[in-house]
Amino acid sequence: MHKYLLKRLLLIPPTLFGAAILVFGLMRLVPGDVCLVKLLGEGTAVSEEMIQQCRDEHHLDDPLYEQFGVFLVDVVTLDFGDSMWTGKPVEHEIGLRFELTLQLALMTLPISIIIAIPLGVISAVKRQTWMDYVVRTFAIAGEAVPSFWLGIMIIIGLLIATQAITGQPWMPPIDYVPIWEDPAYNLSQLFLPALATGYRSSAILTRMTRSAMLEVLREDYIRTARAKGMFEHIIRMRHALRNAMLPVVTLVGIEFAFLIGGLVVTEQVFNLNGLGQLLVDAVEVHDYALSEALVLLVVLVFVLTNFIVDIFYGWLDPRIRYS
Repeated sequence: MHKYLLKRLLLIPPTLFGAAILVFGLMRLVPGDVCLVKLLGEGTAVSEEMIQQCRDEHHLDDPLYEQFGVFLVDVVTLDFGDSMWTGKPVEHEIGLRFELTLQLALMTLPISIIIAIPLGVISAVKRQTWMDYVVRTFAIAGEAVPSFWLGIMIIIGLLIATQAITGQPWMPPIDYVPIWEDPAYNLSQLFLPALATGYRSSAILTRMTRSAMLEVLREDYIRTARAKGMFEHIIRMRHALRNAMLPVVTLVGIEFAFLIGGLVVTEQVFNLNGLGQLLVDAVEVHDYALSEALVLLVVLVFVLTNFIVDIFYGWLDPRIRYS
């Protein structure tokens, strides 16, 4: 097991290095001048001297290999400097929003897993029955309906329901408050976005669970267990479900990493100031430092999530530990 984990750990540095090269190169290919965009956004008269001073300040005229060397040093030392747009430290800008995004992801995943795995198992066990058709319809609808549209429908329904019950419409709060400071306020803000996003994730996981269970239930060792007279619920839970979890765990890891940086539209619908919206804003204003730090953060989350998934692989399937 230790050798297995060591192999996975050794893959992390080259993955991050490749991501650093890619994000650095792509950001330099984005058309436009960050200094010109910044100075024009301040609403003052812009001169060539002001633009050149800004470019010198951020070393934008240095050769690309020198810029990349400085960028790599910043990545290794975890010092990404200041945002080119706001002038505040990049760590500060990300820290303001990372807590909200992380909590939303951690709330969404349990909702999707609690819904998806039981429904996927039921759909596989009751194949070609009305229960299977209902679950499959639920899953297909979840994949077809965009999260932002579902979020809008939830907000409209909430406004109508609260207007009818209390006589005054109610909306979730806007300002983020950590859950340990005011749990009720925090959950009233993030529960509905987590529910809207969790439905989409649960639909994907439900279909994967169903497909994996159907494949496992056809295996020879399942027929052998039944021939031995083993109880059906033990066969399904102990033998079938555990072996069917490998692709499901992979998908759960991918979904979690996606939730960290891929909820731009959902954040806009519920007016959440998260990492996804910050990344879009940073790219729009050509903020190299902030954009590169955010993309590398998302890559790091993907890499660490895959590493954790690999650990679960070893626990679910002992054969993997010795590969």
